[in-house]
Amino acid sequence: MASVSSSILPMLMVVLMCSHVGGEQGSYHKINIHSLLPSKVCSSFKANFVLNSESASLNFTRLKVTYRHGPCSPLRSHPTPLHEQILDEDRSRVDSLRRRIAAAATSAKLDRQRGSQVGSKIPVRPGSSVSTGNYVVTVGFGTPKTDQTVIFDTGSDITWIQCQPCVAYCYEQQDPIFNPSASSTYANISCSSTYCSDLDTSGCSSSTCIYGVQYGDNSFSIGFFAQDTLTLSTAGVIPKFPFGCGERNRGLFGKAAGLMGLGRGKVSLVTQTYQKYGGVFAYCLPPTSSSTGYLTFGAGYPSSNVKFTPMLTDASAPTFYYLNLMAISVAGQRLPISARVFNDAGTIIDSGTVITRLPPTAYSALRSAFRQAMSSYKMTSALSILDTCYDFTGHSTVSIPKVALQFGGGVTMELDLSGTLYVGNQSKVCLAFAANGDDSDVGILGNVQQKTFNVVYDVSKKVIGFGPGAC
Repeated sequence: MASVSSSILPMLMVVLMCSHVGGEQGSYHKINIHSLLPSKVCSSFKANFVLNSESASLNFTRLKVTYRHGPCSPLRSHPTPLHEQILDEDRSRVDSLRRRIAAAATSAKLDRQRGSQVGSKIPVRPGSSVSTGNYVVTVGFGTPKTDQTVIFDTGSDITWIQCQPCVAYCYEQQDPIFNPSASSTYANISCSSTYCSDLDTSGCSSSTCIYGVQYGDNSFSIGFFAQDTLTLSTAGVIPKFPFGCGERNRGLFGKAAGLMGLGRGKVSLVTQTYQKYGGVFAYCLPPTSSSTGYLTFGAGYPSSNVKFTPMLTDASAPTFYYLNLMAISVAGQRLPISARVFNDAGTIIDSGTVITRLPPTAYSALRSAFRQAMSSYKMTSALSILDTCYDFTGHSTVSIPKVALQFGGGVTMELDLSGTLYVGNQSKVCLAFAANGDDSDVGILGNVQQKTFNVVYDVSKKVIGFGPGAC
């Protein structure tokens, strides 16, 4: 982790001079308790979105983001899972991420194998569990385009969807399964192509490239690695986009058609659209399951209040986006946590992990300060991985201490209330953070904490930005 932590120590002197990103006046959020509770009705799009005046329409694309289990989701017919299930699956994802990073530190990648058939067992690259509280967008594949609703994931590189024919099995999805034979622009990728060699794990069938990916919950997708037209928007049309056309798929993907890989690998959407969008994308995750956000590509994102922190890289796990988490504050008071606690393993930002994971030493300090600030409220039992929960029954208003995360480059991310609490119901409202098993485990900035922020990834400039109140 030397490449992740090498730039941390010189930044220690700027912590006390950080510029704030987000928040209200005072050290507490005072809110009506009913505003915490989810709605069964989708609210109108409320993104605070003003395009960068320098952006060109052909080089900028915006998609609507929805929480896949909420009333705004095109996958709405899928039953909403219990909170315990969401959090337990989140634990599986985090365990898988840790295994990937640990394995990458000791081995560059799995050996490639050739001569495999789609119907036979081929090696699959360990991925991260995606059966958690993730977010979806709808894009088009093929000519004419077929709309497919996919989970977008910054912790994965390959984009894949289910395809006909299902050689063995496909899981149930909301959209019609993509039929490559109905697309005039579909073509399989040959084994001799650099696209095939760019895959972490690949095989061959009659000189045609085969991909395979397995996730932390034993979900998987295997099929042909192919090219076709990807339509993000009217102006956002990507010809010959490489993606996985899965003919053997199994998993708990919540009726999504597949996955959009937004990592930093060679086959990711970010890399493949670099010439068009400059390696820039941004998103805003909505504050509630009943509202919407956005995913954008290109430099047209609203930039007036975005503050940037360095984007770091672990050479052994280059897919992931690392950043310097340096300190945490509760109710305006910085917690007594040594910067070394965060430095040892580093921190990644991940769109698919639900709950932020902290080193145990840091989480213990956060929990103690939060509980002290909330001492006038009744605590209740834990909710899965969340051990600091409150029963607000009988309260019409509550005061919640503000939590802020301080990053390298002088950036303080003051969390929205929706980014501080995980709400089961009025009698089960929990602090939305959890501890890693050990201080040596990589920290993760999860998607709950990212809610309402314009989160900007600029791979070209190697920075990650946060702008408050974006949706």
